[in-house]
Amino acid sequence: MKILVCISSVPDTTSKINFTADKSAFDKNGIQWVINPLDEFALTKAIKLQESQGATVTVVNVGDAGTEAVIRKALAIGANDAIRVNTEAKDSFSVAKEIAKIAQEGGYDLVLTGKESIDYNGGAVPGMVAQLLNYPFVNAAVGLDVNGSEATAIREIEGGKETISVKLPAVVAGQKGLVDEKDLIIPNMRGIMSARTKPLQVVEPSNSEVKVEAVSFDSVAPRAAVKLVSADNLDELVRLLHEEAKVI
Repeated sequence: MKILVCISSVPDTTSKINFTADKSAFDKNGIQWVINPLDEFALTKAIKLQESQGATVTVVNVGDAGTEAVIRKALAIGANDAIRVNTEAKDSFSVAKEIAKIAQEGGYDLVLTGKESIDYNGGAVPGMVAQLLNYPFVNAAVGLDVNGSEATAIREIEGGKETISVKLPAVVAGQKGLVDEKDLIIPNMRGIMSARTKPLQVVEPSNSEVKVEAVSFDSVAPRAAVKLVSADNLDELVRLLHEEAKVI
């Protein structure tokens, strides 16, 4: 079985987010980049299938050379090889089209990805990839088993869980719960050293059409200062809630 895992490079959640002076772009200076956490759940699941079923695992990333450190971490976690599409990720459609092209040309049985990236939270790429490939699609999976030419996925729905069976090839987008957090793999020294020699193929983009353009960015408005009111001064508390907070 051949598995393709889609990974994106996102800012670490502890990074301070800034924008350029004209607010036209995200300022990448001083940012620590990591594998999108939801993609890491998908990658770990692929490694488990690699161990249990002898699957080969390829990771694919759409991005410039700056994403290669993140790709090498995926290789250190256990992926067999990697492909980087040499173009900046500009919108969901263009990214999905590049991934679909790689998936189709490589003849992969299973395409795994996180349900969304934690930077833009678009959540559109997995479904677009499935549509472009005309593959069955399961979104927000919290469980996955593969038996021969069939995959069984579990996804959370309101009030319970839903079990879905699909024929391979298929696209499955995972979320937290696809594997236990304790099972997420931290690369050891042996994995890091082996990642240096694993194949990382760089391919040029297919000149996919970009359908969305970011016009400007704005930071979240800073929170107002906190006012402390004595527990004995209920009149002042009521006045502040009425005149300033305007909630009563």
